[in-house]
Amino acid sequence: MQKTNAIVITGGYLDTSNAKTAHGLIRGTDRFNILGIIDHKHAGKDAGEMLDGKKRNIPIFSSISDAVEKVKDKIQYAIIGVATKGGVIPESLQLMLKEALENNLSIVNGLHDHVSDHEELASLAKAKGLEIIDVRKPKKFKDLHFWSGKIAEVKCLKVAVLGTDCALGKRTTTRFLMEAMQQAGYKAEMIYTGQTGWMQGAKYGFIFDSTLNDFISGEMEHAIWQCYTEQKPDVIFIEGQSSLRNPSGPAGSEWIVSAAADAVVLQHNPARKQYKDLEFYPAYIPALKEEIELIKIYGAPTIAITINSAKMTPDEARKSASQYEAELTIPTVLPLEDGLDKLIPVLKQWIESKK
Repeated sequence: MQKTNAIVITGGYLDTSNAKTAHGLIRGTDRFNILGIIDHKHAGKDAGEMLDGKKRNIPIFSSISDAVEKVKDKIQYAIIGVATKGGVIPESLQLMLKEALENNLSIVNGLHDHVSDHEELASLAKAKGLEIIDVRKPKKFKDLHFWSGKIAEVKCLKVAVLGTDCALGKRTTTRFLMEAMQQAGYKAEMIYTGQTGWMQGAKYGFIFDSTLNDFISGEMEHAIWQCYTEQKPDVIFIEGQSSLRNPSGPAGSEWIVSAAADAVVLQHNPARKQYKDLEFYPAYIPALKEEIELIKIYGAPTIAITINSAKMTPDEARKSASQYEAELTIPTVLPLEDGLDKLIPVLKQWIESKK
């Protein structure tokens, strides 16, 4: 895949969970060369250092015009790197997109609100011969798949990376697992189920929350089947969405049942007691033991816990990991802080069991 040059718009939200798309692109993408971040609150800093203390030579600019003026390489795309409330494009962001188009940049948008539906922006793009990529635009009916049972033809290990809530870093952990197994000498692939996975260059997948419900199981099956038949990997990791019991954004059984997952890696934040943005509602994140039991009822064992350490010190997170590991008797790791090498022997054993 040939990379194209891009900047990412975060508009003052770079240091929040609203910018998780930008965070993923800063950590790595095979589709774009990220030449800068547009965030007026953090201009002049390095985006990697802002994110996790690791310098990545991705500068933060105050505006799109500032980036176009200072970046030596030709920028081709401006990517919307934030999730907005309701997935809409607010007026402030519309102004930034207009500025991008006026500077001859095509747009990549992962929000539910399609840029191509905004007449002024669409007309400007057309007049300038620029591209608008609305990643969440639904597939045409003729391109959708019903579940057929062909998942039975997939003989490699399939691991669903699930979570106890949304916005926990499941996509990042999925990508890290794939990379860890590749570095260990295995052929590993990832199935994306969200817009950021596509932006990072994953070749196989679908956008879960833009797919008609009747076709979710079939699109899941087809993506995995296509990946297996074309690549013949040793292991396929499937990016989870939300959680089984989040009332505002439930991600159903398709990750386990329709995908015929062999095993689950479960991501959890010990500091989070209620579902994200639902603190007003009397629904609480269940104990890990209960969630693992529910996942087992659906048909897959949980073989590892990965810890999101948000709102915790590293020591607090590692203490929680040790307690979970002792209680649940399965490996528990901090992906961002400590990597995932500890899980390689576990996954290796599962791969061998599939042969």
